[in-house]
Amino acid sequence: MPFNAGTQVRRWVLWVLLVVLVLSMLSTLVWLAGRYEVSQVQSRLERDAADAVGDIRTALTRNVQSLQALQYADRAATPWEQDAHTLLREHREWLRLELRDTELRVLKSIDTSFRAPVFNRFGRAANQPEVVQACGVARRQSGPGYGASTYVPQADGLGLEIMDLCLPVITDGQLTGYTVATYSLGEMLVNMVGPQLTRSQEVSFTESDGTRLAMHGTARRGSRVFIAKQLLDLPGHTMVLRMDSWRGAPDLFPNVLTALVTAMAIALVTVLIMLARDMRRRQRVELDLADALAFRKAMEDSLVTGLRARDNEGCITYVNPAFCEMVGFEAKELIGRGIPAPYWPPEMVDEYGQRQALRLAGNAPPREGVESVFMRKNGERFAVMIFEAPLINALGEQTGWMGAVLDISEQRRVEEVSRASQERLQATARLATVGEMASLLSHELNQPLAAISSYATGSMNLLQEAAVKDPQLAETLSSAIQRIGQQAERAGKVIKSVHDFVRRRDQAREAVTPRALLDDVMPLVILQARKLGVRVVVQCPPDLPTVWCDRTMVEQVLLNLSRNGMQAMADDTPNKVLTLSVRPAASNAISRWLEFSVADLGQGIPEGVSEKLFTPFFTTKEEGMGLGLSLCRTVVEQHGGFLGHRPNTPRGTVFSFTLPQSSPET
Repeated sequence: MPFNAGTQVRRWVLWVLLVVLVLSMLSTLVWLAGRYEVSQVQSRLERDAADAVGDIRTALTRNVQSLQALQYADRAATPWEQDAHTLLREHREWLRLELRDTELRVLKSIDTSFRAPVFNRFGRAANQPEVVQACGVARRQSGPGYGASTYVPQADGLGLEIMDLCLPVITDGQLTGYTVATYSLGEMLVNMVGPQLTRSQEVSFTESDGTRLAMHGTARRGSRVFIAKQLLDLPGHTMVLRMDSWRGAPDLFPNVLTALVTAMAIALVTVLIMLARDMRRRQRVELDLADALAFRKAMEDSLVTGLRARDNEGCITYVNPAFCEMVGFEAKELIGRGIPAPYWPPEMVDEYGQRQALRLAGNAPPREGVESVFMRKNGERFAVMIFEAPLINALGEQTGWMGAVLDISEQRRVEEVSRASQERLQATARLATVGEMASLLSHELNQPLAAISSYATGSMNLLQEAAVKDPQLAETLSSAIQRIGQQAERAGKVIKSVHDFVRRRDQAREAVTPRALLDDVMPLVILQARKLGVRVVVQCPPDLPTVWCDRTMVEQVLLNLSRNGMQAMADDTPNKVLTLSVRPAASNAISRWLEFSVADLGQGIPEGVSEKLFTPFFTTKEEGMGLGLSLCRTVVEQHGGFLGHRPNTPRGTVFSFTLPQSSPET
């Protein structure tokens, strides 16, 4: 192979392109990992903000219930002031409780004991408009009403952002007054938002223009801020809950996977550099070998003796020009050809094959001449004398045989005439054998042809009977015609044989409705069902409660069971129907579970297979890995449920699993 500067430049360009490609892939991977990390942080912050709003709404609802209990308490047993003091001790977010008449005049009031009274400096009248607003909403809705938040200065130079809750007092169907509770927005964040949400983040109430009213949580500790906002819509007033999370700039290696791939890429680049150095050394060696090969080729081309090299399997690996001229074939027509060789006379293939097998097995003495007959490309035979010796490589191992071939046709002209006569006799015997074989094959063909004739006659008779007797004979006729086709195919194979004789997550659980789980997997199930001709039926009552689960993993369980069910129904299964249903479990009244089931109309599960069905790496599919059902059971058991199967009626199998209902606390 010739080498020049252009070839080396092309190789260097390819190496540079490969290194650039690896570095580009690594940079892209790091960038994508950083983007993914940012999106994950923002998603978690959005979920935390939604959870915080939910906690506040739940706490406000409980507070309204406490105020209602205060209104309906038996005043003969406990004074209002005593109950109010008790509520203020239990709810630190309340600064003041007031009992007012229908004209909003204060009848009774109690301040919290955890701080100085907030209205001592400027009085309560300054906040009257907000109270009027809150009580107006409460009167119109006959329920709790909230006033706009307002700032109240304090004696220490600071102040509080407060909000009033007004609850109407109804006696015998008539409005008799109002109960007013004053909230501290800062205390609401402290007492109503879970500590796990404020441990590493800051939560605050803001106006619609972004002005912060109150805040609570961890101070800023990073250079990058993530913000999530949620509306807190209350009767009569709406606020914005803002959650801030600070963190440093993304690391160069955001996660372990990226670091691992980076290490592998660096190792790959190192290997590439080592290969490049090795290639340079190999190029120098190849140049030396090319010179030696050119010298050897010139020497071999000058010989009049044919040279032929073969490997241990008898395939030709080298021939010189003298050998090619001797047999009339080009080198490319001979190299790679095995037994029989193209220059072997056809009538001597068996003999040469046996003799060649003995020689390649090492049973023939080396350097001993063997007389033989070769055939030129034009069909002319000529006598040769072959000398062969083992071909030993640089490691001392035999890799084949090297032979020298001499043309002795002139010396064997007389023997050739006798040999030609013998060949003609052998050809005659061969033709006789062909004739006998043809007779035998024709006898064999009579049987399938007779069967074809018989089936055809029977089909005609059945057609005549079907026209007058029973139309259901069409199925029998179809079987007979199918057998005719099989026999015809057999006859075709026999004819071809005669012709040949002559010519291969972190889990994130949430409350999800069963219908939502089914709707998410239905597009993939329907796509598979259309390919397999399966009709899918879904039975899910709309009033079922939600389940507490990892949505993605449970959807994978449903999809895997659905695919297994559709694949279990063979093409000849009548009325292929896959049924997905959800219902309360048998023990629902005690443990609150829902049962999901996937039913097919396949052949069912044999008893021996049923015992190992959920065993890892056990599968009945040719291309399966045996992990699908094992993983499904693991997912269900992680949710505290159970995955099992039972026979279907009238046929097939029902796979079912249970999931827990979501409780109000979750």
